[in-house]
Amino acid sequence: MHTEENKGQETFTITGKWPDQSKSLKTQFTQLTDMDLKYEKGKESDLLSRLETKLSKTRDEIIKIINKI
Repeated sequence: MHTEENKGQETFTITGKWPDQSKSLKTQFTQLTDMDLKYEKGKESDLLSRLETKLSKTRDEIIKIINKI
């Protein structure tokens, strides 16, 4: 069963250079660790879930932050 939220989770992909983006996120949010920012292609949802939990933000907020970088 797909909901709109699940649909968004499946379609989000990291664009740009993730190592640079993750460094920027780590600078902006000092509580993030390398493990929090670990990215594996095809597992974007796992990354977003970790960031949601660690930063106490919604998935949409996390996606907007990543896209701004």
